[in-house]
Amino acid sequence: MSRQHATPLLIGPDSVTALQHLSLAAGPDQVSEADLQRLLHAHPACLPISEIDSLFANPVPMCMELSIGTGAIDNFMLTASGLPVLVECKLWRNPEARREVVGQILDYARHLTRWSASDVQREVAQRVGGVGNPILRLLAEAGHAVDEIAFNDALTHNLRRGRFLLLIVGDGIREGVEAITEYLQIHAGLHFSLGLIELPIYVAPDGQRLIVPRILARTQLITRTVIAAPEGHFVRDQEATPDELIEDDDPLSRITFWTEYVSGLHLDDPEQPKPRPGRQGYVNVMLPVPGGNCWLTVFRSEARWKVGIYLSYSRDTIGARVVERVVEDWPTILEELNGAVFIETDKLGRRLIQDSMQTGSWLIAAEKEKAIVWMRRRTNDFVNVLRPRIKIALAEMEKES
Repeated sequence: MSRQHATPLLIGPDSVTALQHLSLAAGPDQVSEADLQRLLHAHPACLPISEIDSLFANPVPMCMELSIGTGAIDNFMLTASGLPVLVECKLWRNPEARREVVGQILDYARHLTRWSASDVQREVAQRVGGVGNPILRLLAEAGHAVDEIAFNDALTHNLRRGRFLLLIVGDGIREGVEAITEYLQIHAGLHFSLGLIELPIYVAPDGQRLIVPRILARTQLITRTVIAAPEGHFVRDQEATPDELIEDDDPLSRITFWTEYVSGLHLDDPEQPKPRPGRQGYVNVMLPVPGGNCWLTVFRSEARWKVGIYLSYSRDTIGARVVERVVEDWPTILEELNGAVFIETDKLGRRLIQDSMQTGSWLIAAEKEKAIVWMRRRTNDFVNVLRPRIKIALAEMEKES
């Protein structure tokens, strides 16, 4: 597929001016790779990152030419949640050079999987200078207040599992590179995302510049979990959940989210313990069933901007028998939970009483607050309606036995 490049027009009251395209090369009236590096360091917003992988949105530039032993990363950035963004700025002279840059950025990513947060801090400090932790300082200057321990933990976690966004940025990228990216989409590692961005630059008569970023190709992230059990044993999928619960954002984001949820959670039942904030895409509110075999799962899906809650239990346990009795009172439960709940059978054959809500992007503070307020309210509702019924069912079962 050939690329078509139209010339932008600057339309004034009495004139129409075609903007001049600046070549990405070395020389007068051209933009060099170094110029492009400085541009991205000063204005990272010109990268359409949200369109490639929204988890890496709004990264903060740390430094240019980050040394990693095998080379230097052109632009190194971090999100406030500890997700690394690696950017390579390249000229596209020939197919060999194009293949080299893809292999190069993959080598950088593999090298970084052996690093920890301390390694990143050390190398960034050598590039930007200053006292203290330069990463926290740069994040603070960008308006992000992060907990140092939680951030370092999240950064190390993302480094070790290779959770990176890899960007190759240039002007005039040809089909040869796109073919490479299509190959990577089939054979790439499990955790990184990769995007090719074309960044043509035009100059207006008054010297101002117009940047027109365009995504040429990107990989799709696939995450797989493998669980090995000793011979003669099996793995019980006790935490099996609806698809919405499966997400691949960063642990710091989840810790912050659940801490905020729990800190403002009010439960009318004085005997009901609150859940503990965790690193997963969900928290469990334990209900009074022996063996911990029945609970409420409160979940979030950042990939879908969706939150929800459902009554869950372990199969073939007293918790399953308790829920079976509780569900017999479904018409009254439905009414007491405002008619907004439903029963759905999951992949394990369990009938789960559920409710959920779709919101807008949690990058918007008001939408995130809406999600958390809803979760707090529905948690209290589910406890008020279901906990007394569970205690009654347990008492009845005890008498029958």
